[in-house]
Amino acid sequence: MKCIIVEDQPPAQRILKKYIEDMGSLTLVGTFGDPIQAMDFLSKEKVDLMFLDINLPKLSGISLLKSLSNKPQVIFTTAYSEYALDGYELEVADYLLKPFSFERFVKAVSKVRRYQSQTPPAENPSTREHFIKIGHEHVRIILDDIIYLAADGDYCELWLGEKKYLSSEPMKKWSDLLPQENFYRVHKSYIVNTRHIRKISGNQICLTDNKVLPIGRAYREDFMRRFLK
Repeated sequence: MKCIIVEDQPPAQRILKKYIEDMGSLTLVGTFGDPIQAMDFLSKEKVDLMFLDINLPKLSGISLLKSLSNKPQVIFTTAYSEYALDGYELEVADYLLKPFSFERFVKAVSKVRRYQSQTPPAENPSTREHFIKIGHEHVRIILDDIIYLAADGDYCELWLGEKKYLSSEPMKKWSDLLPQENFYRVHKSYIVNTRHIRKISGNQICLTDNKVLPIGRAYREDFMRRFLK
């Protein structure tokens, strides 16, 4: 993969260059301390991956990324954890918090490889669909279509867009059943499908159907750690 570094601090540049060289499968084609020069380079050259610092002179890394029409895959590198949500909303591959180890660097690059793969990972159909009992019928639903689940007494509401199903199976059963990679418990009364999250604002989750869910205090730390890893 062809990559560039956009970083204004020489020590950080040296570490990234060393890690890229040690990685072997990456080819460094440019290093820029000036984001404007990086922008000009990207307008002329095709790059697969950009290691991008957020705090840069003249133009922030976030502003640089937003200005690009043809974006490469991006790994943010910064000393400030508060920018993690910005990284998620901009769909960057990963977020490296300085100082980071070579092992963490390799993990970040491996995420880029997964995103670039044209072959989707194999899925087990039995974990992606489920039959729920409604009256005397059993209705098949696709789990990934669920936007969120809400506790309703001894029952559980499943929201699939405008459609709502009432399941007699409790939240604990659904929590064990749902794919762990994208369904997170965010409140004692809610489980959310992260593929349907539009943004996170404070202690609230805004979903693609415009529903807003609270993040419970007891669940926030674990949710944010897993969601932004």
